[in-house]
Amino acid sequence: MTQGYPTGTNAGSERTPAFGVPRQPTEPAVPEPSAAAPKKPGRDRYLDLLRTIALVRVVVYHLFGWAWLTVLFPSMGVMFALAGSLMARSLKRPPLGVIRDRVRRLLPPLWLFGAVVLTLMFAGGWNVLDDPDHGGVLGVVELLNYIVPLGAPPFPWDIGSKSGLLENTWAVQAAGVLWYLRAYLWFVLASPLLLWAFRRAPWPTLFAPLALTAVVGTGLVSIPGETGNAVSDFAVYGSCWVLGFAHQEGVLARIPRYAAVSCSVLVMAFGLWWASGHLGPDGWDLNDIPLAQASWSFGFVVILLQYSPSWQELPRGLARWDRLITLSNNRAVTIYLWHNLLIMATVPIIDLAYGLPFMETGGATSFLDSTYMFWMFVLVWPLIAVMILATGWIEDIAAKRKPRLWPDGRRSKARRAK
Repeated sequence: MTQGYPTGTNAGSERTPAFGVPRQPTEPAVPEPSAAAPKKPGRDRYLDLLRTIALVRVVVYHLFGWAWLTVLFPSMGVMFALAGSLMARSLKRPPLGVIRDRVRRLLPPLWLFGAVVLTLMFAGGWNVLDDPDHGGVLGVVELLNYIVPLGAPPFPWDIGSKSGLLENTWAVQAAGVLWYLRAYLWFVLASPLLLWAFRRAPWPTLFAPLALTAVVGTGLVSIPGETGNAVSDFAVYGSCWVLGFAHQEGVLARIPRYAAVSCSVLVMAFGLWWASGHLGPDGWDLNDIPLAQASWSFGFVVILLQYSPSWQELPRGLARWDRLITLSNNRAVTIYLWHNLLIMATVPIIDLAYGLPFMETGGATSFLDSTYMFWMFVLVWPLIAVMILATGWIEDIAAKRKPRLWPDGRRSKARRAK
């Protein structure tokens, strides 16, 4: 990706460099979207489960950098589809009010994150006016993207030293995740128009982003700078967002399952075929191959939503994870914003172990060296828990709710039991 995003990424990529290294059909024909039955009110625990899986997969991917994870579970496409479904449900209310509510929920967590990250950058000696990558005064204007993420926020590509407390690329790692907030905001602002278009011309609206990806995501037409990155983001994940509309409006449920799955498999097969001939620096990492990412994510999401059981409660086999799923959904923005910085924070903590007396033996040192990534994986989750306790309540204030330290649903269930 260029200008403001980590090296080795493409527009619309979730990737920052790894540190250190659907229901049964009832009718055969597709109805007009306006005639589709709306989804039932209340939380859909199946969608909540998918969001939790997507968040966990993002953390694991950014820690280990395994390219095959982008094929196993295309998290960003799933997350955009789920957000699109919720947006369509909310747009039963006046659009301006819905947009205001969505933006209000997004910005305060971003402001806190930006305040911390910018303070660390400035304390590390970064001066945006002197940064050759951000054009002096223009870089100061770009700082506004830490307030309203319409574009790419500036950050230094190198700060501190490799022997410092954090790796010298920590700013790239920390701020690189903000592309998602920009894309989300663009989709929110465009949703009233997109939903209007979908209800009148569902198929062209659904497939238009894929067609746009074939143009701007393959080099056929090149849009320079961050404008090109933003357009590519919008194109790659646009069809997933609109699939959320189709799910919420009941359109997907009316397509024969065999037809939806068969067509999805063909689209996914095309994505893999395209990827095989356009492998990036990390091989099969679909984040480096926009058209493959868009195609694979689209087909994958169709299948997930086509089989959506619309659970009001988790089934017995998954009930043990109920509180974790509730917590992750209530703190999804907090987890996403902070996870990369917390992954890096595990390094100086683990390095303290090298100073322990029993680590003087070569065997103990070799063991820690060989299992270092495992301990990073183990440690990052309690750090995320600490960040939820420390900052997650901002999401409640943004949503005009009473602040909660650990919203895992336990108290709500206890009140209902009474």
